[in-house]
Amino acid sequence: MHNYLNQFLDYIKYEKNYSELTKKNYERDIDYFLLFLEDNRIKSIKEVNYQMIRKYLVHLHNHQYSKKTIARYISSLRTFFSFLYNENYIEDNPTILVSNPKLDKKLPNFLYINDLEKLLAIPNTSEPLGIRDSLILELLYSTGIRVSELVNLKIKNINFSEKKIKILGKGNKERYVLYGEICERKINLYLKSRKQFSSDYLILNNQGKQITTRSIEMLINKYKRIAEINTKVTPHTLRHTFATHLLEGGADLKTVQELMGHDSLSSTQVYTHITSERLRNVYLHAHPRAKN
Repeated sequence: MHNYLNQFLDYIKYEKNYSELTKKNYERDIDYFLLFLEDNRIKSIKEVNYQMIRKYLVHLHNHQYSKKTIARYISSLRTFFSFLYNENYIEDNPTILVSNPKLDKKLPNFLYINDLEKLLAIPNTSEPLGIRDSLILELLYSTGIRVSELVNLKIKNINFSEKKIKILGKGNKERYVLYGEICERKINLYLKSRKQFSSDYLILNNQGKQITTRSIEMLINKYKRIAEINTKVTPHTLRHTFATHLLEGGADLKTVQELMGHDSLSSTQVYTHITSERLRNVYLHAHPRAKN
């Protein structure tokens, strides 16, 4: 059965252009399911039916996995079995009738402008790595791109005259993001500072190789501690901040959806809840008639 898993992993890597991290997550989730099948003496993937999937979900519940984790496992299985069905390895897709557990809605974490400015000001731009790190923070916030999109960004994808960047996002989908004058200056300064390195990729590590997502996560965490920001800050926090600040500035939801690369408008609508909640908090704090 692991042969099917290997074919699936090649499919999402080479045809769907999923990141290495996403590929590893799928591999972990599906491998756990295959181990469950072995424990239940299932020898062929063709033997898996709806009842077996339900039994697996009971297994996850009994082991006290969170709703979010179970939803992720279901999503991984759904994608895996859709691949098997489309490739004619199985006659029926056993996951079609399986629904996700209802999740508790959590608002995305974002930075208020004062914390954001503190974070952006930390890198030491008198040295090459500080110039690079300053650009990393600026690009994540100014364009709202994912960290996986940033590490794969190539210089040829930047349209310097129009200040826009072609991004190859999830599912091999292309979109354009825009950047302003501050980001433009940082890009130009960084390209001058890394002239000793020859690489197609924009952001490099200190050996002149393509930087990793883990390295970016670590440097953001380092700068967050130096800036004494008490909330959790990740690359995705800056993406959330990008969307939140755009909506607070009057951008329409459809434009933000396109810039974020969201397939569905519902993915973008969560940020309207953030802005509404913030307005409510400001009102309750500031208006004398809002308090008891």
